[in-house]
Amino acid sequence: MRKTLLLIAACCLQGMTIAQEPVYRQASAPIEERVSDLLGRMTLEEKIGQICCPLGWEMYTKVSPDSVTISDKYRQQMDEAPIGSYWAVLRADPWTQKTLETGLNPRLAAKALNALQKYAVEHTRLGIPVLFAEECPHGHMAIGATVFPTSMGQASTWNESLIRQMGEVIGLEARLQGANIGYGPVLDIAREPRWSRVEETFGEDPYLTGILGTAFVQGMQGKDFKDGRHVYSTLKHLAAYGVPRGGHNGGPADMGLRALLDEYLPGFQRAVEVGKAATVMTSYNSIDGVPCTSNKFLIDSLLRKRWGFDGFVYSDLASIDGIAGAHVAANLEDAAIQAVEAGTDMDLGANAYRRLVKAVQTGKVKESAINRAVSNVLRLKFRMGLFEQPYVSPEEAARLVNCEDHRMLARKIAREGTVLLKNNGILPLGKVKRIAVIGPNADVMYNYLGDYTAPQERSKVVTLLDALRNRMPDVRIDYVKGCAIRDTTQSNIKEAVEAARKADLVILAVGGSSARDFKTKYINTGAATVDSENSGILSDMECGEGFDRATLDLLGDQEKLIRAIAATEKPLVTVYIAGRPLNMNLASEVSDALLTAWYPGEQGGNGIVDVLTGEYNPSGRLPMSVPRHVGQIPVHYSQGTLRDYMDCPGKPLYTFGYGLSYTTFAYSNLKLSATAKAASQPAGDNEVMQTITCTVTNTGDRDGDEVVQLYLNDEVSSVAVPPIRLKGFQKIFLKKGESREVTFQLTRQDLSIYDRNMNFTAEPGRFNVMIGGSSDNLPLKGSFEIQ
Repeated sequence: MRKTLLLIAACCLQGMTIAQEPVYRQASAPIEERVSDLLGRMTLEEKIGQICCPLGWEMYTKVSPDSVTISDKYRQQMDEAPIGSYWAVLRADPWTQKTLETGLNPRLAAKALNALQKYAVEHTRLGIPVLFAEECPHGHMAIGATVFPTSMGQASTWNESLIRQMGEVIGLEARLQGANIGYGPVLDIAREPRWSRVEETFGEDPYLTGILGTAFVQGMQGKDFKDGRHVYSTLKHLAAYGVPRGGHNGGPADMGLRALLDEYLPGFQRAVEVGKAATVMTSYNSIDGVPCTSNKFLIDSLLRKRWGFDGFVYSDLASIDGIAGAHVAANLEDAAIQAVEAGTDMDLGANAYRRLVKAVQTGKVKESAINRAVSNVLRLKFRMGLFEQPYVSPEEAARLVNCEDHRMLARKIAREGTVLLKNNGILPLGKVKRIAVIGPNADVMYNYLGDYTAPQERSKVVTLLDALRNRMPDVRIDYVKGCAIRDTTQSNIKEAVEAARKADLVILAVGGSSARDFKTKYINTGAATVDSENSGILSDMECGEGFDRATLDLLGDQEKLIRAIAATEKPLVTVYIAGRPLNMNLASEVSDALLTAWYPGEQGGNGIVDVLTGEYNPSGRLPMSVPRHVGQIPVHYSQGTLRDYMDCPGKPLYTFGYGLSYTTFAYSNLKLSATAKAASQPAGDNEVMQTITCTVTNTGDRDGDEVVQLYLNDEVSSVAVPPIRLKGFQKIFLKKGESREVTFQLTRQDLSIYDRNMNFTAEPGRFNVMIGGSSDNLPLKGSFEIQ
């Protein structure tokens, strides 16, 4: 009897404890009730703190190689008004002044974020956990994390499944170290190769960008945010950031509403509607005079109301400040009011939104606008279960970050993203006794990694020279750099020519670099400046955020080097490693084989050599056209056939979708559905309007992958639309002699356009279907009608 009474008393006490516990701390309570309860308990200052995201790398103090603690600056900020999110605590690069010695390895990184989270949870009034946001465009930007090829290299794989796997690994590595949000993917459509951030994009096409970007999001986010293995994805940058006027980063985008909706936003729309991306970042530019960070049509009408987005919106770093800088706001307070009223929830940089406390108190902005933003932020914290489990395991981080499986995935993406542009039969490499490896990108590790990359141990990165020496121990390999990317004071072309003359074969690696150094100066957004020109020896950096270019020619003595090596008449294989399409005219003319690998990541050398040796039959296809001359820009494929100039052909040197293989493929047996649907028939966007099949045969003597590409042309429409557009692709593996039937389904959305009244609709008429191996090689053609 006594035990029974004690049990009843204990249960009653437990019930009283639950009843006394605030609703927001009750894990079983509905999320909206938890949000409402917590919001009602917050002061105005605490609300503003939750929508501020300061820079994070000064928030920890590294005590020793094995110990880390929170900094005084972090305590001060959290004590004043607890912060909702921190950006890039684990970032290391010349801008942050964090090196391999002063930065954190994965184990210490997890300890650091645990310590920061512990202070937020245990030493602030309401105990609200922090959302830690990290850069994740091609790997978590942290010391020791796996560095994948940059997005141009990812896009060159045309492999949706592979990009989803990569997103999952990036999300896992970031979450294991304590991050909750990963900035990426970048869904900007890049049609301006002079722009400094081309490398961060999936190229020039909205369809390819939407498919691969959504796969990236799905991989990063998974299906359960509480599993400790995924992060929220942040789509960048809303919107039309990749076509700046004059190629200047952040410059205005000159376009009408129809072009914006039809060509520059479909990738974002798919990533939100299909991928369920949880956060979005605005861009620095303006469209038709309205800064994107204060554009209510973009953020509220389109993103939230039309696409159903239910996460929260970050500004880009200091882009709210930029509203005032563009003279669209009288001061920083005015800029903050415009941004929050437009729907921008979180101030990245936290310089502007702090002024909203006074703005609310003086009646310049309604507190309901603040409540909306705070609710959007809190909702994601509850969704991830951070109030119940805010910490991570340093041991798991040390064990899994950059494990062997992750490195092998990076290698697979590197080789599938390597594009073979020319081959007179010299590849795959046969037996040779002596190879001369020459060029500024043959053995400079950071020239393989691209922008948004943390310092990495040299032993972790495999260059082209490393891979050749590892793979060919019986071949004599002579290495001469020849020249740098930009600097001309230390060129040794004569020595390179001597090495070439003694070799049976030359492999020449040229291109560009986004490698930052500690001499380069940076503005407050982290973009690099070009002031380092006066510092003596020029750095290699000619690409990456802030390094816009007026020319696409190879810089420094690189063209001199190509000519000198070509003059030896030795068999020449040229490899471009770069972040944007560069001038390849000379290399295409004089080389026996030509490849591009963009920035191929830490396993880049292995990926390239897998292709050179034939261990992997190349399957990479260009995600962006390569112009012959900067004067051709814009030269994207969807413009159709371009007239010649008086002094230059109209078509690019290599066009979108192009890439060679060591085998050949034939296309045949095109079939379309017997009946077509009516345009006026009410149905959803995903209704299948046309089914198309064709047969693809491997007609060569090697097994290989083909990227089967389907393009569409609308013969007559109510408004002018691009004459050719990618609407489907499949990457298939075929053994030599094997044939396979490939099926595509075109939906109502695939056939729809924005008509004269800006209605998104499938109009009646004839549509032409074209299928082949690239946008300028489409042997199968057919047509169907919408009645």
